Amino acid sequence: MQQSEMASPPAIGAKRESVFSVFWAFLKLGLTSFGGPIAHLGYFREEFVERRKWMDDRVYADLVALCQFTPGPASSKVGIGIGLAKAGLPGALAAWTAFTAPSAIALLLFAFGVDAFAENLDAGWLHGLKVVAVAVVAQAVWGMAKNLCPDAQRFSLAVVASIIAMIWPTSLGQVAAIGVGAAVGCVFLGAKRDDTHVDMKISLGKTAGAMSLILFFALLFGLPAASAIYQSHSLALFDSFYRSGSLVFGGGHVVLPLLQSEVVPSGWVSNDAFLAGYGAAQAVPGPLFTFAAYLGAIMGPEPSGWQGALLCIAAIFLPAFLLTIGVLPFWDDLRRFKTVRSALVGVNAAVVGLLLAALYHPVWTSAIKAPTDFGLGLAAFALLVFWKTPAWLVVILSAIVGWGLESLL
Repeated sequence: MQQSEMASPPAIGAKRESVFSVFWAFLKLGLTSFGGPIAHLGYFREEFVERRKWMDDRVYADLVALCQFTPGPASSKVGIGIGLAKAGLPGALAAWTAFTAPSAIALLLFAFGVDAFAENLDAGWLHGLKVVAVAVVAQAVWGMAKNLCPDAQRFSLAVVASIIAMIWPTSLGQVAAIGVGAAVGCVFLGAKRDDTHVDMKISLGKTAGAMSLILFFALLFGLPAASAIYQSHSLALFDSFYRSGSLVFGGGHVVLPLLQSEVVPSGWVSNDAFLAGYGAAQAVPGPLFTFAAYLGAIMGPEPSGWQGALLCIAAIFLPAFLLTIGVLPFWDDLRRFKTVRSALVGVNAAVVGLLLAALYHPVWTSAIKAPTDFGLGLAAFALLVFWKTPAWLVVILSAIVGWGLESLL
């Protein structure tokens, strides 16, 4: 057999990237990714699967499914995973920093001027950003369905997963839909398995991964005990936000009421101040978990201001780091098993179904209120899918059109 026949095809996205390249790519997304965690996954796919070719749809869908199974902000964990695959631990830190910093800084500034900015939360430009999120998620569903649900069986599985997610609209419903997809994949879809393994090229060793998981659980159980022994507000604050980031499935919208139960009854933040920040968090790009920066800055007891913001941001995102770094070194080995690959065929179809359910609610239901909204969303979809317009430009144009429509109508 000739050498050319023995060589396996190169993995898409196998090339390593510089830390600066990772930082710049995620900074652009951090400045323009409006619409919440599901929309972020659409932005990520457009940038890293379609445009930069850093990974293919199979690897991306596997990563999304893995991040749905673990607690914390799903889109941030996907970003950390992409950064880890392309530039190691520095890349993971660069990806998180660049994607998180814009919204964290915006909410920190908002905390210093709540009254001055509160009246702008219902502006037309903000509604335009909600509408463009519909187009972004629709583009992700369109592209992933073509690659991951190319036949009747897998598309039907995606529909079933979507129905499960809509009937059971909680993080447990999402996990159940993925579980159904895995079971169906194992039993019925093994023949459709793609046996070409695409490695994510995670450079981190399993020892480091295991130590990260041990540290995650040590902090989860150790911080409450330490907080009870040592009467330190900083320690109590770190414990509260770390637990919030560790125990919440489903992303930012789920963590907001949990944070309210942590900071309002304790008297750390007034309910009015909390609700003002809740509204502002919907108006900024990037992960909703950066709401922690606002709470840390506006907090009554010290530390507050920028010190409180940094403490709360570090605490709420640390679990996502530890879990992603802990699990990914083992993930490629698991994906090599035939049974796991069969399950992933079904899981990937279920992920498309979850995105389809999210396209309807909350993305569509919160944005499409009038025929003009539908027209704007359709135009944005056409620009993204058929004219290949950069997502950041479509975001800016949609905000301008939303502002113009409010002025005219």
